Amino acid sequence: MSPFIAEYIGSMLLLLLGNSVVANVLLSKTKGNNSGLIVIAFGWAVAVFVGVYSSANYSGGHLNPAITIGLASIGKFDWANVPLHILAQFLGAMTGSFFMWLAYKQHFDATEDAEAKLAVFCTSPAIPNVFYNLATEAIGTFVLMLGALLISAPEAKLGALDALPVALLVLGIGVSLGGPTGYAINPARDLGPRIMHFLLPIKNKRNSNWSYSWIPVVGPIIGAVIAAFVFQLIQS
Repeated sequence: MSPFIAEYIGSMLLLLLGNSVVANVLLSKTKGNNSGLIVIAFGWAVAVFVGVYSSANYSGGHLNPAITIGLASIGKFDWANVPLHILAQFLGAMTGSFFMWLAYKQHFDATEDAEAKLAVFCTSPAIPNVFYNLATEAIGTFVLMLGALLISAPEAKLGALDALPVALLVLGIGVSLGGPTGYAINPARDLGPRIMHFLLPIKNKRNSNWSYSWIPVVGPIIGAVIAAFVFQLIQS
């Protein structure tokens, strides 16, 4: 499998499963309606696990432009490969979001709350504030990037279970730092589905909150690059 296809498939699975758990919690007449943040955090952790183990052997399992840029900034990934990696991540995120919408189409139609419909696709702050929202996304991604870099490779290979530490890291970020902004910590995870919310024929939808959309893109990149340089500093 080529790295491009691996990043595309991994990102598609990540967003299909991740956004579907949010749909299950927030949309009307689902089996999981109103089951809460803990269910969402666990669902996203499993989504990360599936996405990473599906792609790690072929592309490194970044599934996140901030991770790709962070690794490239310290020489752990070739800058020449960054554009294709990021393109695959965004296309995969958009495809996964489309399949999520298709699976929950009847529930989108049955849901009156336009804010909930948007929240299925992308994040928004609990309390809007540019500085604090940006800082929260940067801090969350800093933890993700530094934590992932510091995870020690096991002496014995565990196969698919090698992806488990990163999934648990995302679970920890979700239940601890997820409250202020919904922890996008991934530009493709937020902007790709936001574009799909704009494009798809969703009944009675609101605008896609473009004024906020840059924060889950810029914040994670800042956090990932800082974490990468911190890792390089402490390893020197």
